Amino acid sequence: MKQQQINGGARRAVFTPVDNRARVDAVVRRIGDAIELGLLAEGEQLPGESELAGQLGVSTVTLREALMALRQQGLVTTRRGRGGGSFVSSPEAPGAERLRVRLRGWSTEELRDLGDHWAALSGTAARLAAERTEPDDLVQLRRTAEELTHAADTAARSRIYGRFHVELAAAAQSARLTREQVALQTEIGAVLCLVLGDDEYREEVADRHRSVISAVQDGIQETARRLAERCVQESTARLVALRLTL
Repeated sequence: MKQQQINGGARRAVFTPVDNRARVDAVVRRIGDAIELGLLAEGEQLPGESELAGQLGVSTVTLREALMALRQQGLVTTRRGRGGGSFVSSPEAPGAERLRVRLRGWSTEELRDLGDHWAALSGTAARLAAERTEPDDLVQLRRTAEELTHAADTAARSRIYGRFHVELAAAAQSARLTREQVALQTEIGAVLCLVLGDDEYREEVADRHRSVISAVQDGIQETARRLAERCVQESTARLVALRLTL
């Protein structure tokens, strides 16, 4: 199955017009976030410059500047000649010590505030998804929940965890919620590596994700919201507890 078919609404939100302000930075952030979250796969070819610029609502000059910045960050490579173009280059997962340093950069109050924002986004997405989606729209969410069950390394687990919440927003049929969730996951997602190394907790998260999917499928809006919020709140609490030990 093609990558575009697999990620559905979450991918479509990547290629919608960017904000008018600081458009180069907006393009870099949008595509860079999608790459770091795994919505765009290693080695995947991006659309041609004219097509991509049109999808993002920017000029080709702006797009070229953004692609140059992405190349400098090691997130995109460019090949010339026949079969050439711009290709995704996934970043290396940061080491545990770098992640602890990043976590130490947040106060417990900032982490709780971030968790509140995340819970609000995911809870709203789950409620709207329960209202708007059909069972066939949940195929990717189910696939992602199962991927988490089998993910061995913590970097993969954190990407899959974050992708689940992005796809939940996509299932709510809200491009704005999806983009907000992508941005949030790239802010906090990698740090989740520090708590997802515990296999028991990984299984607990996978079970919570499956429960959210069941509530969404059954159209139980408030239950879906509550379950999604609870999943986020538990993860936030674990990060706060870890932060207090550093």
